[in-house]
Amino acid sequence: MAKFLLSAFADEASKMLDGQIAALKRNNMKYIEIRNVDGKGILDCTDEELAAIHKKLEEAGIGVSAIGSPIGKIKITDPFEPHIEDFRRAIKAAKVLGTKNIRMFSFFIPEGDEAEKYRDEVMRRLEVLVEMAEKEGVLCCHENEKDIYGDIDTRSIEICKHFDGRLKGIFDPANYVQCKMHPAEFFDEICPYLEYMHIKDALLEDGAVVPSGKGDGHVPELVAKFAKTEGERFLTVEPHLTIFDGLQNLQGEPLKHHYTYSSSDEAFDAAVASIKSILDEGKYDYE
Repeated sequence: MAKFLLSAFADEASKMLDGQIAALKRNNMKYIEIRNVDGKGILDCTDEELAAIHKKLEEAGIGVSAIGSPIGKIKITDPFEPHIEDFRRAIKAAKVLGTKNIRMFSFFIPEGDEAEKYRDEVMRRLEVLVEMAEKEGVLCCHENEKDIYGDIDTRSIEICKHFDGRLKGIFDPANYVQCKMHPAEFFDEICPYLEYMHIKDALLEDGAVVPSGKGDGHVPELVAKFAKTEGERFLTVEPHLTIFDGLQNLQGEPLKHHYTYSSSDEAFDAAVASIKSILDEGKYDYE
């Protein structure tokens, strides 16, 4: 059985690293999937800034579960060479911050085009990135983002099978729901290729993100299946919940099927509480 390690995109609680650390510590979390720090993308941080980030996280007792990079979040028709340089920065960040995992994507498909038309170029580009990662001892972890090549189950599985463990998968239930898919229907097939999960849920009706277990992502069921794998497994909370600063001015206006929060901290805490409730109810081993 797996032991779950809770991580989070803490930049959704605060733009500033100090605020991110405070949010994690407030929720008794020991890991972060680091994406934006002090208003900068993690790949835009200098070597000196990366070293300072590492020092501050280490002093706070917080480890880095993955680099939340935007690698692969360009159009498949965009030039690839500049992106290779970005990936070198992702590798540098992973090494300095002490993680082997780099979250990445499989390129946006031009609107109106068939994804299969670009299969060979997607695989070629991914191969370049995977080879670079292997040489540096880091791991490419592919997330199923809407509108990229690997946004649906068949193509996510195809990518994982093609690389046969050299690249791993990240399972994001909400992103599949937003592609009008039912994640529980194919989780068993992709599970052997997964490195970790993003904890995010959404509604099929309109794609709105909601607390885990409140949507159509079957999060409790997926967690139960993932718990049957071996070793330590990250569950990374990605809140994406609606912040509405004017909540007090609604005057009773109904918000059908939506959850709104008065601050980023409140939304972050709610997202963490929702997965902890699922884990506690299932009596899973986690920290």
